[in-house]
Amino acid sequence: MNLLQMLIVTLIAFLAPDSTNSSIVNPSKVTQISWKPRAFVYKGFLTDEECNHLISLAKTELTRSEVADNESGESKLSEVRTSSGMFITKAKDPIVSGIEDKIATWTFLPKDNGEDTQVLHYESGQKYDPHYDYFSDELNIARGGHRIATVLMYLSDVEKGGETVFPEAEEPPRRRSVEADEDFSECGKKGVAVKPRKGDALLFFSLHPNAIPDPMSLHGGCPVIAGEKWSATKWIHVDSFDKILAPTGNCTDSNDNCDRWAVLGECTKNPEYMVGTPDLPGSCRRSCKVC
Repeated sequence: MNLLQMLIVTLIAFLAPDSTNSSIVNPSKVTQISWKPRAFVYKGFLTDEECNHLISLAKTELTRSEVADNESGESKLSEVRTSSGMFITKAKDPIVSGIEDKIATWTFLPKDNGEDTQVLHYESGQKYDPHYDYFSDELNIARGGHRIATVLMYLSDVEKGGETVFPEAEEPPRRRSVEADEDFSECGKKGVAVKPRKGDALLFFSLHPNAIPDPMSLHGGCPVIAGEKWSATKWIHVDSFDKILAPTGNCTDSNDNCDRWAVLGECTKNPEYMVGTPDLPGSCRRSCKVC
């Protein structure tokens, strides 16, 4: 039994399915699709009701999707991404809150670290070219740090195309034989790919366990060839995304004990947490007098 199987068995013992608790997940429904990058598919993560609810919230609010500029961090229109979308605020209603609870339970990452849920709609021919979910600009890194993980939830089936593809991924040897007969599009055949199926969710990590960006996490949304595609994305950061940065550029303390810790010398003993780096500011920058 390998490490992943041991983890799944352990989790099942603690998280046995219970229809009375929407935040409980069933790890036996999770399949590893890649280890480089770390990527997993959860079959039936969302119910039909949850999928339909997210679509109904989004339908009247859709606008053309944008991308973050690599240098400035500002959002802009680009032919790299041709879908339409909108954001659903956290805990907007009990159903949305329940979905967020399930995501936190599955990923073992705090709800505070997640962004609002982005619902996306792809019509025929629309796509999202291969890209990374971690950032290259300081503006986006300043709030919550890099995106460490992405949970992509499929809200509809797609007749043809629309796969999520990892063109640089290292595929487990057994997986190709299992899914060799899948009807992937030409785009989907260019790497490890996941077909969009209503209710399924894809979890992948953009950072290695040591927090270094993983270039194998390059991924894209293949063009929809027939039908339409609805999906919902939850991006999760290494730190709280709910933390409000000061106008002076995160010259704040995020813990009431920062002053005391600074007096005890923690600014030099534990600089990673207290001070941080230019890319990932620490939690006690004001008390450490570095800004």
